[in-house]
Amino acid sequence: MGIKVTSEIKTLKKVLLHKPGSEIENLTPDYLERLLFDDIPFLEVAQQEHDAFAEILRQNGVEVVYLHELAAEVIADEEIKEQFIQQFIKEAGITSPELHKNVYEFLKRFKNNEDLIRKTMAGINKNELPQLGKKSLSDLAEDDYPFVADPMPNLYFTRDPFATIGEGVSLNKMYSVTRNRETLYADYIFKYHKDFKGQVERFYDRDFEYHIEGGDILNLTEKTLAIGISQRTQADAIEHIAKQIFFKSQNKDIETILAFNIPNNRAMMHLDTVFTQIDVDKFTIHPGIQGPLQVFEITKGNVEGELKIEELNAKLEDVLAKYLGVEKVTLIQCGGGDKVIADREQWNDGSNTLCIKPGEVVVYSRNYITNKLLVDNGIKIHVIPSSELSRGRGGPRCMSMPLVREV
Repeated sequence: MGIKVTSEIKTLKKVLLHKPGSEIENLTPDYLERLLFDDIPFLEVAQQEHDAFAEILRQNGVEVVYLHELAAEVIADEEIKEQFIQQFIKEAGITSPELHKNVYEFLKRFKNNEDLIRKTMAGINKNELPQLGKKSLSDLAEDDYPFVADPMPNLYFTRDPFATIGEGVSLNKMYSVTRNRETLYADYIFKYHKDFKGQVERFYDRDFEYHIEGGDILNLTEKTLAIGISQRTQADAIEHIAKQIFFKSQNKDIETILAFNIPNNRAMMHLDTVFTQIDVDKFTIHPGIQGPLQVFEITKGNVEGELKIEELNAKLEDVLAKYLGVEKVTLIQCGGGDKVIADREQWNDGSNTLCIKPGEVVVYSRNYITNKLLVDNGIKIHVIPSSELSRGRGGPRCMSMPLVREV
């Protein structure tokens, strides 16, 4: 029951996944930018690849749970189901009474709760609704847009909507309005699901002001948390989490938060796209951040509610070695440091691996240069097919949210 994650590498016991569904087939070229995609994956193959990912995890003793199944279990309670439907409609931006009525009646017709949850994820096309009567000005102005509720194609990257920190979570305010609706499912799961209700502390919440995403949060040790200041995570959000952990939390283990200021661009959108821990003393890394990199140490100040923030003037590997308590850290460059290979394999998340136990990771097949380097450095790799999943710009770590790791 509950969650427990204090490491990036200790043996993975339970993980949350989302198998891509019809939301992928609601992507069209005209709306890729709006929905934060660069391409349209072939759903059938993407699902096969995702099944292979889940099966590798199960074969290695990991319990796999799915987002839509947990959410469906929550709305088995009719009162919660009614609340969920109303909140979904509101957050989909449906304001006209006529459209609200049509969408509400459409969703209430679903008898199977898993089908209902899947439909909210897939999006609602106008042609699925009965003929609308009187339309508002906003309805008429968007007549050419096919959806009354946008699809959520990014959902298979379960790392981002929330992040596990010890026995609590950061339920995130996402960078994009498109993705912020994704956090609704986790909100209901942590509030109402029997496995989590009343057991999971929140260090951040989805309605807070500043944006933050789970790909920027790494549990280095039970005492040290790393968070990226990135395209998707603001420094103010990190300060809020720090104050919550140091001054209000029941979790007294975390003593230091390291804030890594990484380049602000799509190829390096999260901290875990530029470096990921894969063993007690090894990381994959994109060579683009091996030059000067701002790292800030955040600790509890002497006055209530005050943070002590200090910029660390040291090499990245020295900072990591110090806080991991090891003599030396090895940084394994994506693509072996070759600019062309590194850029190509970074685009396909060569640095974004999921560690299932120390020195053992899940990787994408297409990053074969980086994969060979991992093996040469003594890392055991589990290779999954990746021609379609990778089109979403996220790797095995992005596609997984650990709920329990061994202590």
